[in-house]
Amino acid sequence: MELLFLALLILLMAAALGMGYPVAFALPGSAILTIGLAAGAGYLFAGDTDAYFAQGGPGQWLSAGVTNLRGVYWEAERDTLIAIPLFIFMGIMLQRSKIAEDLLVTMAQLFGPIPGGLGISVVFVGALLAATTGIVGATVVAMGLISLPAMLRNNYSHSVATGTIAASGTLGQIIPPSIVLIILADQLASATDQASASRKALYKESTGELTMPSAFDVSSTSAGEMFLGAFLPGLVLVGLYMAFILCFALFRPHLAPTVPYDGRFDRQFFGKVALILIPPLTLIFLVLGSILTGIATVNQAGAIGAAGALIMAGYRLTEGRPGAFRPAILAVASLVVIGVLLSFYEINVKKIRSGEDAFAVAVAAVAVTGLLTALVWSGWRALKVEDTLQGVMIETAKTTSLVFIILLGAAMLTAAFRAFGGEELVREFLGSLPGGFWTQFVIVMLVIFILGFFLDFIEIAVVVVPIVAPILLADPSANVTAVWLGVMIGLNIQTSFLTPPFGFALFYLRGVAPAIVKTISMYKGVIAFIALQLFALVVVGLYPNLVNYLPQRVSLTSETAPPPRNPKLQQCLEKYVWQRFTADGDAIRAEIAEARGFNLDYLPERLAKNLRESFDQAEQTFGLLEAARQAEEAVQAKADAFRPVQRKVRSIENGLRRLDAEIRELNTALRRTDAATEGARRERLEARIAALTEEREALAGEIPETWAETYKAFSALLKEESKARNLYRRNADRGYEPARALLAVFDATPAFKELGPELDGIKAKVAAAEKEEAAAILAALAKRFGEVDGASEIKTALTQARRAVRARTPDPEKAEAEMDKALAAYNAQIAWRDRAALDLVPDLRVYEVAIRDTIGARLQTRMSEDQALFVAGCNAGHRDISLYF
Repeated sequence: MELLFLALLILLMAAALGMGYPVAFALPGSAILTIGLAAGAGYLFAGDTDAYFAQGGPGQWLSAGVTNLRGVYWEAERDTLIAIPLFIFMGIMLQRSKIAEDLLVTMAQLFGPIPGGLGISVVFVGALLAATTGIVGATVVAMGLISLPAMLRNNYSHSVATGTIAASGTLGQIIPPSIVLIILADQLASATDQASASRKALYKESTGELTMPSAFDVSSTSAGEMFLGAFLPGLVLVGLYMAFILCFALFRPHLAPTVPYDGRFDRQFFGKVALILIPPLTLIFLVLGSILTGIATVNQAGAIGAAGALIMAGYRLTEGRPGAFRPAILAVASLVVIGVLLSFYEINVKKIRSGEDAFAVAVAAVAVTGLLTALVWSGWRALKVEDTLQGVMIETAKTTSLVFIILLGAAMLTAAFRAFGGEELVREFLGSLPGGFWTQFVIVMLVIFILGFFLDFIEIAVVVVPIVAPILLADPSANVTAVWLGVMIGLNIQTSFLTPPFGFALFYLRGVAPAIVKTISMYKGVIAFIALQLFALVVVGLYPNLVNYLPQRVSLTSETAPPPRNPKLQQCLEKYVWQRFTADGDAIRAEIAEARGFNLDYLPERLAKNLRESFDQAEQTFGLLEAARQAEEAVQAKADAFRPVQRKVRSIENGLRRLDAEIRELNTALRRTDAATEGARRERLEARIAALTEEREALAGEIPETWAETYKAFSALLKEESKARNLYRRNADRGYEPARALLAVFDATPAFKELGPELDGIKAKVAAAEKEEAAAILAALAKRFGEVDGASEIKTALTQARRAVRARTPDPEKAEAEMDKALAAYNAQIAWRDRAALDLVPDLRVYEVAIRDTIGARLQTRMSEDQALFVAGCNAGHRDISLYF
């Protein structure tokens, strides 16, 4: 019965959409109706409202999925989604203020003399609009109204003109900051949590281990990472469009003719180009650059974009009037002053320490006031000139409301879909497909492609992605990143927007195109661009580095970069170390050999022993890393023979788990039936259980008899590899840590010496003080010595002295002896610290630098730039980890 109501849910949704009901009502309405019907049918025919639900019952699902407004609204109030209205405002303001139109006209004049130059200009401006609006409909309509008449006037082929405009308009799907990328990031953040739980459960079932290594976990994503991941694919797509138009114009010049500029390419012309082009490009650079470099979050960048668009609209709407640029000049001047101040001062009222600091804060306050004044001034102009601001605000509110209402409705629909077992059904279907992950992926992408004919990108992102993404992300054989999956889905949705006869971009363009442009011409025009988009989709699929490299690079080079000991970085970091050993191994060995000759006789025995042992361990690191690589090669040598058998057995085990789950549910239902009144139903349940049990036994019999032995042998290889890697890592840490720790001791010598006078007079102070005061004096000095590297012996002696003073029966003699001991230890340390500063420290520092990036790589607080770039490139690909499951 669950399947019946699942089918009813889908039919109701399809019927509502087909009859023209708004998506915002069709999605939640079909969910509420179906859940209500299922609960009513269960109560009438089975006496239990939970009877026809695969997961829980209506009480649980209504509270958890539909009527629990706190849970539903929490989805819509996620921090990432705040950026949506900001970017929408930015794009609409640039369009309504005719800045986009100025861009197209100017670019057409600049590129017009080039073959296909007008078409290239359309692609260029379309990419800029995509980087401001992020909404297909708005971009296509704007481009159609602005550029289509110009292209038709200059004898462009109808097909070429409409195809170029429609394709350029869809760039908003993939070029950041894109609304679809923000929504996808939000949905994938939840999907990764589910995928992580599924992968951990799979690891436990497959290996019997209770915990899965964190290196195998699924990584989440964010809107900023999605923007970074989509940046290069977006540029690739723009480049493909421009290259196609140029080549087409060269071979068929009469279909995309040159458009000579009537004026002169003089200083005045290029000044106009700079005035029109630089401000929007600067705004886009600030918005995207602040995100890509990690300076601002997506929400903060959205606020920058909205404010910048308002400033630009302020001077464009009053163009030609006296003082048109005054608000913009005030804003730029204020920003320059703020930037200069931040470069030299820490602008913080709580940290004012001098008159200079107070002056800097005052100037910053004036500059901020100037910036706010410029914003209010520009906003007032936008409000007064043709009610532009009011129109933009209304349009922003409408579009934002549409997005958030659909998000709420989709949350309800997804809850209902899961309630009737739809997610499990999809999981079983995808899991039963031959070919593993890539077959599943192709099927999912094909479904999304087809749905793109009928549904807007928001519906696809919030309905389909939460269902299929956890399944795809949990698969360890591909181990794809959430960023890559999101960008692939974004590219796919973009492709479907162009596909006849249902492509949304074609409908948008049809609405603004003149009657002389036939629909069939539009269909012909987009075919080449669809092929280019599919080509780009294949390229990104085959080369995930295009998507993953930038997020990895920014993450690993940022101030908040994960430490080198992060488990997910270890294999790539070891590849870096091996590369360095191969190139510079002789030089590193020579440094180790020279370090063995250091005179350490005057150092404390413990420090000297640790350092001498570290030289041996540093030398052993080369062999241990080689052993780890050999263990990895041994695994790979057996992997090709093991993997097909493993996949077959894991597929069978998945089938067995599904059968076991169904048998458990049937047994539960059987226990709940009354033998006296429901005999026929019991017979049906018993027959079904017997059939499933027989099917299970037959399926279990398909597992090869040699599987246990095969798995045991391969597991032994994996354990040997893990053991070899762990041995190398521990040895490398021990080979570097003593040198680093000893240098930290020497670096602390100035702070150590500062405490000398206070330690010299401690006995007199303690003798003259009362019991509690004396204990406090000793405790304070012990704490200060505890903060100095290498002074633990002195701290211990002072602590013992404090205890002797604070004892129930104070022991002044013991306290005095401990203070004498502390002073003796201090004087001894001064002696070897001063000698080492001349004889040992310079050479030890050279040695530490020589092994820091290799043997000591794991113990750094953050990776060097070379390490970060290497690891980013290494981690940008997808690594198959299914052998460990």
